Amino acid sequence: MNIVASTVVFTVDDSAGSRHFFTTYLGFREVLDTPDLTWLGRDDAAADILLLRRDPERPGEGSAQPVVAFAVTDLVEEHARLGAEGAPITERLRRSPWGEWLMRLTDPNGIVVELTEWIAPWIAPGGRPGAR
Repeated sequence: MNIVASTVVFTVDDSAGSRHFFTTYLGFREVLDTPDLTWLGRDDAAADILLLRRDPERPGEGSAQPVVAFAVTDLVEEHARLGAEGAPITERLRRSPWGEWLMRLTDPNGIVVELTEWIAPWIAPGGRPGAR
């Protein structure tokens, strides 16, 4: 595994307010905005910020939870290796329609480690990203 970038992930109720804060006061720019997440970045060495909209139907989203996200290479192979080693995988590998592989592990103290690999999104007929 080769870590190629780092991201800080926050689960928020008001993603527009957080987006305004980080872009207005701290020089971040919007990279991606979807109904579920907003990705903010800078052109320097700062970690990217991912704002996840809180989903009241998902367990564990009632309070802030620390997450560190690493963009990596070869995530499909890493998922297989981590599973074979008995790592505490708390979200199995899945592909998102906007173009990423994602999986999560949780350490004994509740720190969530998210591993992602950016891939080309699958474009459905009509030009909209879709799941394959």
